[in-house]
Amino acid sequence: MVRFGERQLKPYAEPVSARELREGEVYFFVNYIDDNMLIPTMTTVVFIGRDLAPGDMGIVYFQDVRSYRQGTTYDGNCDEEPEATFFHGSENDTGHIFEYERALDGLLACLLRRKTSRAD
Repeated sequence: MVRFGERQLKPYAEPVSARELREGEVYFFVNYIDDNMLIPTMTTVVFIGRDLAPGDMGIVYFQDVRSYRQGTTYDGNCDEEPEATFFHGSENDTGHIFEYERALDGLLACLLRRKTSRAD
């Protein structure tokens, strides 16, 4: 059995800010499909850049980690890359993007919520 030391969880999420994103680094999209935040989803992605399409202003781009590691690159025509998934959105909307340890904190907080909800 492996035992981890006690871990302090903050009562709020600590997503990465858009200005902290680094190209080629792995991040985690953590979302919840229910209002009580008991059912999480997590997607592993790589940050591939900013404003990659003509006319973009303040748009951040991510790619699924599998296709990124296989060498697939973004060329602006996502329809021609069926083996890759690209994500983009406003740099002002990064509240679901986490570095590994902060994503883990969010999932541990979810575990505690789930235990509390079962006790009710």
